[in-house]
Amino acid sequence: MSTLHLVVGPVGAGKSTFAIDLSRKKRALRLTLDDWMVTLFSPDRPEHDFVPWYVERARRCVSQIFSIAQEVLAADMDCVLEVGLIQRSERIRFYERIESAGIDYIVYLLDAPRDVRRQRVAERNARKGVTFAMEVPPEIFELASDRWEPPDESECERHHLRRIAPA
Repeated sequence: MSTLHLVVGPVGAGKSTFAIDLSRKKRALRLTLDDWMVTLFSPDRPEHDFVPWYVERARRCVSQIFSIAQEVLAADMDCVLEVGLIQRSERIRFYERIESAGIDYIVYLLDAPRDVRRQRVAERNARKGVTFAMEVPPEIFELASDRWEPPDESECERHHLRRIAPA
């Protein structure tokens, strides 16, 4: 039976690197929110009021990504999703959506101290390597980090989160 692999964690935790490796190991399709956001919306990104603009577009993208993931899973292939979900309430709603669709899933949690993540993001911005999707300015890194809500013990137990040590 096919499995949905959900990768969660704050910006700079190593999610993209892990998701790429996991998709290769599982021979799975990888879908990542950052790629969609950059391709569809980068030219329209506002200078001010970024958060409401981003949240609405991300919500629509995640909905479409989930629809595609369901088709992939129905074709008996695994799928790796890296779709943000930095706030607990977003993750809970997403888990409910997965469960109501009767999909088998595994959640991988990656995290690292904020100073380590800050350095990783600065290096990724400079190198623009394989995991680079868009420039993450320091103020956006701080904003996203402030919004990150780590899973509590209840979420970890209920959804059997697998903690992955960052590379």
